[in-house]
Amino acid sequence: MRCPVCGHDTNVSETRVIKDGTEIRRRRNCPGCSHRFTTYERAEQRFPTIVKRDGRRERFDEDKIIRGLVRACGKRPVSREKLDEVAKQITRSIHEMSAAEVPSDSIGELVLGQLADIDPVAYIRFASVYMAFEDSEDFKNIIENLEIKRSKSK
Repeated sequence: MRCPVCGHDTNVSETRVIKDGTEIRRRRNCPGCSHRFTTYERAEQRFPTIVKRDGRRERFDEDKIIRGLVRACGKRPVSREKLDEVAKQITRSIHEMSAAEVPSDSIGELVLGQLADIDPVAYIRFASVYMAFEDSEDFKNIIENLEIKRSKSK
């Protein structure tokens, strides 16, 4: 790799495997100008296109999943590490679908499935937005469904 300052070829002084073995971190030195910098290397993953309810298509973005989880779990006793882990699990599930296009509803169902096990309030918050609740009856139905799911899992 060339030095971003002077353009000379650089030397690798240190290599470490990070992020559960999915990335490599390299410390580099430039013999020309003595500039030191770090590079990261990871395998490129191809994700399917997400098909929205209105027919629009957009690139998969794990950050959108994390933002939705953070919003749903706001002021709840759920750690950020747990939310990152859930987002990684959902991302893996989407990647394993091996489809060129995935409906956004499938992602919403994956998120709901994870939230049901983590926090009931976050589950209801996410469901109310995802399912576009219109009245108290919608809340009542989702709470009943959640109670049934939780009693089956025990």
